[in-house]
Amino acid sequence: MIGSIKGRVSNKGTGYAILDTGSVGYKIFITPTLWATLKLNQEIVLMIHTYVREDQLTLYGFPSLPELEFFELLLTVSGVGPKSALGIMSLASIEMIKSAIVSEDPSVFTKVSGIGRKTAERVILELKEKLKDESSSTPVAKEHSDAMDALIALGYTQQQAREVLKTVPKDVVDLQAKIKMALKSLNK
Repeated sequence: MIGSIKGRVSNKGTGYAILDTGSVGYKIFITPTLWATLKLNQEIVLMIHTYVREDQLTLYGFPSLPELEFFELLLTVSGVGPKSALGIMSLASIEMIKSAIVSEDPSVFTKVSGIGRKTAERVILELKEKLKDESSSTPVAKEHSDAMDALIALGYTQQQAREVLKTVPKDVVDLQAKIKMALKSLNK
């Protein structure tokens, strides 16, 4: 099993990057957030999850071990495959997603293509106990999700909304205040 790959980004396609490691190029599926930060010819190291089925062998890459471990935790949920897990991870930071699980907010997960209400509730049911000790007790995921939706409705891309919401201090939990701070940052 492949644990990590160090290489040079030779190509980027929709949802994946090709890493050259000398004479072999590996097609590795990644989150949109990571995809946006990668530059051609950039040297990177990705932690790898190897997904094997009878008709395919697919690589999924993450910049850190905690992200890889969270991806693999999502895969333990019945009905969540690698593409859905990658979709969940592209919604927000891992802490925000864990917060949504602990605060039992399925609406955050239904934004992912292929995840309906039942699967979202199953994610919460199966992972809540595993995450209750490590996630912050502040249920901020719903407000973050609503703020992201508002910014997208105002014409910003999902990537822009996600990046600007990372700059809003964590102690700001009021939805309107969060949106105002995000808009001020975007208009600078």
